[in-house]
Amino acid sequence: MAWEFTFLNWLQELQNPVLTKIMQAITFLGEAGWFWILLGIVLLCTRKYRKCGVAVLLALLLDLVLANMILKPLVARDRPCWINQEVELLVRVPGDFSFPSGHTMASFAAASALFFTWRRAGVWAFVLGTLMGISRLYFYVHFPTDVLAGVILGFFCGFAGVFLMKKVQQTKFGKYL
Repeated sequence: MAWEFTFLNWLQELQNPVLTKIMQAITFLGEAGWFWILLGIVLLCTRKYRKCGVAVLLALLLDLVLANMILKPLVARDRPCWINQEVELLVRVPGDFSFPSGHTMASFAAASALFFTWRRAGVWAFVLGTLMGISRLYFYVHFPTDVLAGVILGFFCGFAGVFLMKKVQQTKFGKYL
């Protein structure tokens, strides 16, 4: 864990008002997954991208169950800001556990589902997801391994969301996709 604090403390040295505003905007997009949920709903409402929307929303549902209902309570890892309270936080202190990063995991779940159904949009979503993970480190609310786990598990959820969407396509409900 020492290397993780070393890395987080190094990021603290990079903080400046302009970068902080940018990171606050990026991290806000990940609050409760609202941006990704809205994107999934918008895609769901369009005939051309309905399959993408279904895949994104299924991936986010899997993400919710795996991250928030299973892993966070099971692992119960304290956040770095809870351990090192000397760091002045520039965002509100999260109340749930640290592992895995929910912002990152939801971002990579949605980005992966998009990538496998609409490659160009998926690439841009991966960029946003990466920035979101970095923002969580910048604000000292996650360890690097929380973010890495969020990337890996989010990718799995995105892949599984696409798999489930294809299974739905093969049912009587598939005609609506």
